[in-house]
Amino acid sequence: MLEKMRDFFEARLAGYDAHMMTNIESATEFYPYTAQMLPAIENGSILDLGCGTGLELEAYYLRCPTAKVMGIDLSKGMLSALRKKFADKDITLIVGSYFDVPLGEEAFEAAVSVESLHHFTKEQKAPLYAKLHTALKENGYFILTDYFSLSDEEEKMHRQNLIALKAEQGICDDEFYHYDTPLTVKHETEALLEAGFSAVEILNHWGATYTLKAVK
Repeated sequence: MLEKMRDFFEARLAGYDAHMMTNIESATEFYPYTAQMLPAIENGSILDLGCGTGLELEAYYLRCPTAKVMGIDLSKGMLSALRKKFADKDITLIVGSYFDVPLGEEAFEAAVSVESLHHFTKEQKAPLYAKLHTALKENGYFILTDYFSLSDEEEKMHRQNLIALKAEQGICDDEFYHYDTPLTVKHETEALLEAGFSAVEILNHWGATYTLKAVK
């Protein structure tokens, strides 16, 4: 049965960190790698989309303890766990959808998202990426670590499977349901470039999980 995105993560809060680090292939490598790609600027401003419990922030705060972070996530429980981890940090947490939350203009040196955006279509991401582009300062950048479909056929299959499951379960609303529908790296790159980013670079990959850097 499909679960609404918020409900899915609220129900799995207990043991979430351990699950991610032990059951997701190469997580022990790509979380710290992602943190290394963020700027180590004194009092720098970082936006974290779908921050969850802040696994990507653990290594980052070791590098840059004075960073000012804004984290957005649907799950109140996840954000509560993150707050407990980083009680002494300058962090603003917002319960909500990053598609809806205003991000401001030229507010952040960099943005990051890890293992969150693979649930959405290119069409859904387009306005988000345009909003994100506006929110970054001059020469700012977005680090995206996520897993991707390895072919157009795989991408199409995931999307068709979700549509079929929603039809079987009589789901006709526009809410987000937890089901992985990753784009190809090519289509993700296209979405970022169409949103106004000047360049997108593949920094690293672990199987189907890639780290991309999109520069304003």
